[in-house]
Amino acid sequence: MFLILGHSCSNLFLVFLVFTVTCFSSSWVLYGEQVQGGDGSHKSSTLSSFIYATTVLKPYEWRYISVDLPPWFSSVTIALESNIGIDLKRIEKVSTLPMICFREGSPPLPDVYNTSLTGLVIDHISNSSFGGSQNLQMVEKCYPMQKSISLMLTNEQIRPGIWYFGLFNGIGPIRTQSKMINRGHSYSFSGNITVEGCTNSAMLGKFCNQTISLLSCLDTYISPESGIANMTPCGGTEKGCLDVAGSKVYSLDVVSIAEEIIITALNITFTQSQRSNGAINSSGHSLMCYVRHGTLPQPQLYDYSADINRSPLVIPLPRLGRWYIKILPANLSESTSAIQEMNTTICYSLEWQVLRCPADKAGLNCTSAKYTLQTFLKRTPYVTFESYYLPISGEVSSGSASFPLGPLLSNSSDGDYTWTFFLLDIPDGAAGGNIHVRVASEAKISGEIYARYGGFPSHSNWDYFYANSTSNSNGSMFFKLYDASDKSVSFYIIYARGGTWSFGLRHPISNRHSSTVETTMSISLERCPEKCSSHGACKSVLDSSGLTFYSFCDCDRRNGGFDCSVELVSSSGQMRQSISLIGSNAAALLPAYWALRHKAFAEWVLYTSSGISSGLYHACDLGTWCPLSYHVLQFMDFWLSFMAVVSTFVYLSTVDEVTKRAIHTVVAILTALMAESGPTKSSNIILVVAIGTLALFIGFLIEFFTHHRWISFSTEICLNMLNRWETVKAWIHNFIRSLLKRFRWGFLLAGFTALAMAAISWKLETSQNYWIWHSAWHVSIYTSSFLFLCSKATAVNCENEQPRSENYELARQNSFSGSNERGGR
Repeated sequence: MFLILGHSCSNLFLVFLVFTVTCFSSSWVLYGEQVQGGDGSHKSSTLSSFIYATTVLKPYEWRYISVDLPPWFSSVTIALESNIGIDLKRIEKVSTLPMICFREGSPPLPDVYNTSLTGLVIDHISNSSFGGSQNLQMVEKCYPMQKSISLMLTNEQIRPGIWYFGLFNGIGPIRTQSKMINRGHSYSFSGNITVEGCTNSAMLGKFCNQTISLLSCLDTYISPESGIANMTPCGGTEKGCLDVAGSKVYSLDVVSIAEEIIITALNITFTQSQRSNGAINSSGHSLMCYVRHGTLPQPQLYDYSADINRSPLVIPLPRLGRWYIKILPANLSESTSAIQEMNTTICYSLEWQVLRCPADKAGLNCTSAKYTLQTFLKRTPYVTFESYYLPISGEVSSGSASFPLGPLLSNSSDGDYTWTFFLLDIPDGAAGGNIHVRVASEAKISGEIYARYGGFPSHSNWDYFYANSTSNSNGSMFFKLYDASDKSVSFYIIYARGGTWSFGLRHPISNRHSSTVETTMSISLERCPEKCSSHGACKSVLDSSGLTFYSFCDCDRRNGGFDCSVELVSSSGQMRQSISLIGSNAAALLPAYWALRHKAFAEWVLYTSSGISSGLYHACDLGTWCPLSYHVLQFMDFWLSFMAVVSTFVYLSTVDEVTKRAIHTVVAILTALMAESGPTKSSNIILVVAIGTLALFIGFLIEFFTHHRWISFSTEICLNMLNRWETVKAWIHNFIRSLLKRFRWGFLLAGFTALAMAAISWKLETSQNYWIWHSAWHVSIYTSSFLFLCSKATAVNCENEQPRSENYELARQNSFSGSNERGGR
């Protein structure tokens, strides 16, 4: 035994060794292909790769996938396959359209308001769909889902960070509505996402062939031409040279909130190997500077640009993160061919300054007050990432979630208005949360609120803002205003991305001296806006990658929308639906009465319980009354309905009670599994009818083998073939006669018709009209049970056609008696 085991282990070890060497060799070849490009000029490697198994999206379901792109990534490849093909020329209803949405920093939410604001592009998605500089409220784009999606996005198209892909099978307010029936077309998708990165941090670009020079910001640097008061600059200089056809790329990290970035070119000199017309006129040359946040700039794609040979490039209120600077010489007076012939070399000294205000000041003139908000976690059980923010100041108490604005407002400015800024941090894993801002005052609110991610906002540079009830960020799908009265303001920033946020209050200076008027402000991070408007439950789940929590509202039957604020069913409509869905279960009285009258007490209990549980379930589903939990009531409703259908078929057979109990036990187990795993599946109707028919057939077989003797094939079967055939013909004739007499066929056909109507009603149910057709389902299914019960007649067995006579039994007894007597003798 030991030798056999040792021999097996040695074989396994050899197989494992060969497999390892083979895989290592294959991996080395693949890695070499990735590292060494076709021209041998770039190096990259796979940073991460995720494979997503086949996932089914039912109607109005969705999935989020997040991808983390580090600063040194070179490209991301997205390959998705689905079983759906959409004709773009035949799109009718956007609300039922399967689509894919993209958003940077937080999950996309295409149906915050209505489908006209989703940013839906009726076209196939491609690599050219990405790129450009956009504000936060404009970055979401949605496209119709395709059968096959293949994208390769480079760091010249999208910024590093966390990107979210949302796959939706229909959008609109109904998406979050509680639905008993979820009908419509489902689709499945699968795919993989691979992130490639540069192996050398000093190289970047699509092919990792662009050298990046890192600029360090020294706090001790003082520009010789700096005359900026009140600001603390950091910066430096670097010398560089490039030819007229070349370019240089630098990176500069802004690690703290700043007011300005100034980029200047000093000591510019031009040299050339050939002089056609004497010395070069430097005034005719341009040293273009292109700057872009997060990714490499291009002459056609950038955030800021300037000819730094003529004037410095100033970036006001820059965002946090990495900025890329591209220096590209250009001649405005000469043709490109002439420039190349001159073989001009440009040398320069690049100077950069990042200007910051003191710790408690902000603004371009450092006259505005700035406060850093401290995070206080809410003591809410089973809720993640909920908190409120208070200034780190002795003037504010942490005993409340709101703080007074009076002691904090700025009191100096060059005009009638001034600014007060507040900074706070949102955890990266809480990108599925919402920032809630509230301002309440005893007098009329005259200020404005501006919000910006990663940098200070201004009157012209913001991501979201509120000025008054008619002037705010309603154009943004991620800004939701709930209260806009004269004395109070309440709004949410939906699915705020993780990182540093800045809020700026633009207010009159006179507010600082209005000590008698109390104005309070609160900023908090909440999972669901307005607690789902008290019409639903807030649920938090992980995205498909398992990296980010996001929250959504699971609304009740009457409401929908991302915050359950959209009324989908009115009070009168709810009353009408309640009467229809609950009252239609009165049809269960028909089979229950018949069963009670014929003393079928088990069936009477079953029909009665089914009708009562269905009525209670629909009362809970419509928000009328819930005696038990929703899940328990749903299970009882469907399970007892399935049992009632199958028990009706079992009752039609005439097997004994012992056999019926065995069949009922098996049926109860099967239907319980169906009701628990997938109660609303359309296939359940077919399965239930099939199980009932099978039970009826089994009952007939048991009855047949119990009451009839099969033909005995003895050794003399050939001699008695004619008599045997006559016996079989007589048995078939008697069986058909007994089958015809067993049922009242008019009731039986009517029962099958009612059952077909029930199946049709089930098939026609949708989320919009389910209360109508499901009520018809109640009436049809209970009526069919009643008709099936009425169709049962007195059972007639084949042996009734050939009754056994007592004389025969007596003759058998006498014959045995005679034999015994003879044996005794």
